[in-house]
Amino acid sequence: MSNEHTERATARLRKVDVAVTLATAPLWAPMLLVIAVAVLLSSGRPIFFCQDRIGQGSTPFRMRKFRSMKNGDNPLIPQPDRITPIGRLLRRTSLDELPQLLHVLGGSMSLVGPRPMLPAQADALSVDQARRHTVRPGLTGLAQVSGRNSLPWDERFVYDTQWADDPSMRLYCAILYRTVRTVATGHGVAGHSHHDRVVATAATATEASQRPGRNDASQLDLDQIHLTDALDERGPAAGLAHELPRAS
Repeated sequence: MSNEHTERATARLRKVDVAVTLATAPLWAPMLLVIAVAVLLSSGRPIFFCQDRIGQGSTPFRMRKFRSMKNGDNPLIPQPDRITPIGRLLRRTSLDELPQLLHVLGGSMSLVGPRPMLPAQADALSVDQARRHTVRPGLTGLAQVSGRNSLPWDERFVYDTQWADDPSMRLYCAILYRTVRTVATGHGVAGHSHHDRVVATAATATEASQRPGRNDASQLDLDQIHLTDALDERGPAAGLAHELPRAS
């Protein structure tokens, strides 16, 4: 798909993002307040976990989510005893991501798109993988409804670039529809596999990356991670749009 076509498609989806987010505000806005109070009363401050992430055009932005860890960091493989009781519930239901709806309204994120990456991760992407940053990052995306954290990183990159190359309205709706099922079942939410070759490099991360004030550091060395062609040549999204119920 040409860049011009992609830009037109993302411009249309931006309007849908704002319309859907505003239309559903009576549902999520009260939840945002209730969860914020619950985190404050049960875990104290800070209420939010904030971290620099990479957005569209490789532009960084400050991403917020509800804090779910005792010391406020957000490792790829969290130790169970460091997750707060309410944080465990928020993670299982994905409600820790609810504050990102404000990013959608602000324009730094979309409802659908590749999940925003850390700057250190983005710097190590190949040219092909970096195509994921031609669109806005999303609350949910093709990779999230196709396996979530259970997917190896190189496979996720394939899903991400598939969406970036063809952000169609039908696929957008199919991903939102399938997200509801994924969140309801909790599939893939448990965390990244220890056997994933990207996650395995976390074991070599320095202690400095985990000191207070260095929250942007679950900082993996992705220099050796490259896009693979292991999936069907039609791309991972082939057939996904067909899961969207047709109007009767």
